[in-house]
Amino acid sequence: MLNLLTDPIIRLAAGGGGTTVSLPETCAALMRDEVDAFPALRPHQRHAWHAFIVQLGAMALRRAELDEPPTDAKTWRDAIRALTPDFPDDEPWRLVVDDITKPAFMQPPASSDVKWADYKTGRDDRMETPDSLDMLVTSKNHDLKSAVDDSNQSDAWLFAIMTLQTAEGYPGSGNYGISRMNGGLGNRPAFSITPSKRHGPHARRDISALLEYRERLLDEYPMREENGVELLWTRVWDGAKAEAFTLGDMDPFYIEICRRIRLNANRGGDIHAVRATSKGRRIEAEKFNGMVGDPWTPINRKEGKSLTLSKGGFTYKRMVDYLTSGDWQWPPLLEQTESEKRSPQTMTLVARAMVRGQGKTEGYYERAIPLKEKVIRTFGRAGGPEELGDIARERIGEIRIVQGILRHAVSVAAAGGKTSDIGDEHRARANPWANKLDEVVDVVFFDHIQEAFEKTTNAERDKVRDEWLNDVVVKGARGLLDQACDSLPFPAIQRYRARVRARDVFDARLRRDGGWSFLFGKTREEGDKCPSKNPTTQTNLQKETQMRLLK
Repeated sequence: MLNLLTDPIIRLAAGGGGTTVSLPETCAALMRDEVDAFPALRPHQRHAWHAFIVQLGAMALRRAELDEPPTDAKTWRDAIRALTPDFPDDEPWRLVVDDITKPAFMQPPASSDVKWADYKTGRDDRMETPDSLDMLVTSKNHDLKSAVDDSNQSDAWLFAIMTLQTAEGYPGSGNYGISRMNGGLGNRPAFSITPSKRHGPHARRDISALLEYRERLLDEYPMREENGVELLWTRVWDGAKAEAFTLGDMDPFYIEICRRIRLNANRGGDIHAVRATSKGRRIEAEKFNGMVGDPWTPINRKEGKSLTLSKGGFTYKRMVDYLTSGDWQWPPLLEQTESEKRSPQTMTLVARAMVRGQGKTEGYYERAIPLKEKVIRTFGRAGGPEELGDIARERIGEIRIVQGILRHAVSVAAAGGKTSDIGDEHRARANPWANKLDEVVDVVFFDHIQEAFEKTTNAERDKVRDEWLNDVVVKGARGLLDQACDSLPFPAIQRYRARVRARDVFDARLRRDGGWSFLFGKTREEGDKCPSKNPTTQTNLQKETQMRLLK
């Protein structure tokens, strides 16, 4: 029932219209760049679906000895079917298979019919909607409301079970997470570069790149070149700890599962899911701390573990760290392929992750950074990102200075302009406004540092830097200061004094503590002669300024 290789199951938006197609037809349409969207695909499922298509495509092309991803459905169907020659009836590609001793899509077989007793089938245990099956941490109504998708569409079930099996962690006893994750509360972040954010070109590029990097994965991780396990749901699993595979049993491109799940359908065709617990992980890889060859995930060199993205997502500060600090080993798909090194085409860096917490989700994050030509050339080159990182870290330091100045100025406003009365409560009110400056600069941060990086002389870079400081950082901070003065709670009679003194503090400290007098009409050379460049003199001038404002 519902054979992915032959039946129209997956809804596509293409060419201003919609259609429903099989998995091979989906792959062919992706390679022809005809797919605009997948209507049933939820945002947090994007990487799981992308990774599934790429890993499946790479395995299928390698088995079929194809050099390029095909653009016709028949070739895709034959190549995918060849991955499961022991199942002539396509059971591993069917959403529902009544015989529990045979696999179904992302559903492992059991050793005998008696194992049905392991599955919870009561009314309170059954999952009647696709979103109630999805990553279990989202089913507690913290971030994403559960059991609201009552459409019972086949592709919604496909995306839900695929995301659960390839991206889930450890929410409780008997429910273990995937191997491609550092710990039960980790996540599976994804970094890659792509010629386009569209589904098709991104998938096509990553399939070709993954095939190119196969030997590297084999060199770096203890996986098998031949006869490694590729599709983990085709193997019998009764939930025993002794049944666990090791990383050495796996193919470098393996698609895993982490749960014992079965989909059933009633006479009307409506699907529901049931689940069973297990006594151990499907892949015993805990000691690797997520370093199992996931081609999208960065590795922390110092700590020896894969990246777990934290709440807050891909902020500009974190991205600078991941990309330029040298502390992180880039995943293969973030690097240029040999053909890309010879091509002048533009590329975009795409980063995605679903952040999981203790019993709740903490947000889905996605960031796309268009890359300039000179920056692209640094990808994959030893030491390439260091110069870009130097520029980025200099800007982060300048932003931090302005944040400190803004925090002081808002504290003055919060105290009603009475600088002698500033206390912890006023500083606490100022902190959120200072933090908002990160949001202001984040929007254009990478555009700016790339523009500076493209320049060839110090004078050109200084000009770009000055425009950035004036037009984005300082202007943004002034705007936040004005908003704070308008919204902070203090008597109306104090508002004028609070605003004037807050602005005086902001401008005075900007001139002296920041050493940026050139932003106030002086030349850069005059600004560089400012005595505030001396740390001791800077401290004295700061005290002098504060005493002047107290009078």
